[in-house]
Amino acid sequence: MQTTPTQERADTLVIIPTYNEKENIEAIIKAVLELGPKFDILVIDDNSPDGTAAIVKALPAYEEGRVNLLERKGKLGLGTAYIAGFKWALGHDYECVCEMDADFSHNPADLPRLREACLGPEEADVAIGSRYVTGVNVVNWPMGRVLMSFYASRYVRIVTGMPVNDSTAGFVCYRRRVLEALPLDRIRFKGYAFQIEMKFLAYKYGFKIVEVPIIFVNRVLGTSKMSSGIFSEGLFGVMRLKWSSIWTRYPDHSKKK
Repeated sequence: MQTTPTQERADTLVIIPTYNEKENIEAIIKAVLELGPKFDILVIDDNSPDGTAAIVKALPAYEEGRVNLLERKGKLGLGTAYIAGFKWALGHDYECVCEMDADFSHNPADLPRLREACLGPEEADVAIGSRYVTGVNVVNWPMGRVLMSFYASRYVRIVTGMPVNDSTAGFVCYRRRVLEALPLDRIRFKGYAFQIEMKFLAYKYGFKIVEVPIIFVNRVLGTSKMSSGIFSEGLFGVMRLKWSSIWTRYPDHSKKK
């Protein structure tokens, strides 16, 4: 990433994992970049056969350095994609790192609100774009999926004691110090449960977590990557997280700034 002396430096990296997102990737990148120079993008593509990576490379912002690309050899899991992105971000000088889907289910216009929750007066360490903190704010999902997601988060809260309404959310902003502190190489889950495990560890380490209300909209273009196997990993992974936490001593970062 290159900057000129007069160019404002981005302090927030938006990580967008992709697999077969040719219908969405150019538009989502444009929408994020239009938020201003505070945001850079890292696309992590798992060898999409539809040419997603080639679309990214053809964008002017890729040549300019505001859009970056990590290409992987195949579908290695959402969790491993984000871990790779976190490590990339830590190798660069970003203060905040955001997770976001490529399909516009997360509104790019909400990114500044997540960033402000971390860098503004609230001084959160983790800001979650929450579908459930003010009720159920989900559009165009089948009712069965809404209920599954909502009660999954309730289940996580009951089992773990973590005071988060949307523990499975994939729209999240982390402060750099959180990613530096968490044992990224020991994150166990690759799919649905990855989001839960990251929030649970941040909670156990004493980091401040806030939920920012958003409206989640089901994708219009492309195909969902959700599967029953991913859901099962989350269901049983929560019990494993809780069990292992009983025997684990966690560093206290609650007062470390």
